[in-house]
Amino acid sequence: MGTNDATLAVENLRTHFFTRAGVVKAVDGVSFTVGRGEVLGLVGESGSGKSVTGFSILGLVDEPGRIIEGSSVRFQGQELVGVRESRLRQLRGRRIAMIFQDPMMTLNPVLRIETQMVEAIQAHERVGHRAAVERARDALGQVGIASPEERLKAYPHQFSGGMRQRVAIAIALLHSPDLIVADEPTTALDVTIQAQILFEVQKLCERSGTALIWITHDLAVVSGLADKIAVMYAGRIVDSGDAAQVIEHPLHPYTRGLMDSVPSRNRRGAMLNQIPGMTPSLLDLPKGCPFRPRCNRATEQCEETPAETTPIEGHAVRCFHPLVEGA
Repeated sequence: MGTNDATLAVENLRTHFFTRAGVVKAVDGVSFTVGRGEVLGLVGESGSGKSVTGFSILGLVDEPGRIIEGSSVRFQGQELVGVRESRLRQLRGRRIAMIFQDPMMTLNPVLRIETQMVEAIQAHERVGHRAAVERARDALGQVGIASPEERLKAYPHQFSGGMRQRVAIAIALLHSPDLIVADEPTTALDVTIQAQILFEVQKLCERSGTALIWITHDLAVVSGLADKIAVMYAGRIVDSGDAAQVIEHPLHPYTRGLMDSVPSRNRRGAMLNQIPGMTPSLLDLPKGCPFRPRCNRATEQCEETPAETTPIEGHAVRCFHPLVEGA
């Protein structure tokens, strides 16, 4: 898919935080595209830069963070980096929605759910109050909230954490946006509700052509949801391609480590595999490949920074020693 045909095309995105301790390169040269109705799973451990990538797309990076010159985020052909805030506000909520990991970043604690959902609809569309309330009620039902008409009258504190997250997801779905950026939105939900929401989101993508970026640390979730997967480590995408290919034949040792550490892939009673060491501090990255100190395939060559290559068509990797036959 060409970048001109994509709903979202991100090229060389670099988001750095200028702190007293030094420059934190939270996102350092990330590129990907997401087409109409396509789901991209953005996967990585905490601190890999995946959430900052999501915030950068919507222009939600606060000081001391800054998107560095030369970065490009094009939404339906329109450049978003450097665009004025008023234009971004027109897009956010209606054409681009974000589901935050913490629902209280979406919800106002002193307003009833009905008020907040009706305002979210009327901020972008000329809709009467009654029609807006009906849409809000239907959206709550979509995400599995029982007695949605009654629950519209409640305040956020009258919901559990998982229920609040469902309300936040319902608000994101209100306008059937062209793009949704979902930042680990089902982490606080039980498996049954998680499955229901994943089903609703997939249905939305198929029905209305919504593009979806699903940010998560859980490969098991994206394996059944995503069309493409991009694995992030220390601010960069290290392994990306078709979801089935990345899951079944990972090229990067880090992706292999993530797959091997999933409990369901191990024999009953066997010790879980784990990746040795910890994610490095972005203030003090090791020389060359940032995964080198944790990698069992590392050599002296890995003290240089690996470029992205495509050893298998449609499957890119940033590694000197990818997991391919003969390597």
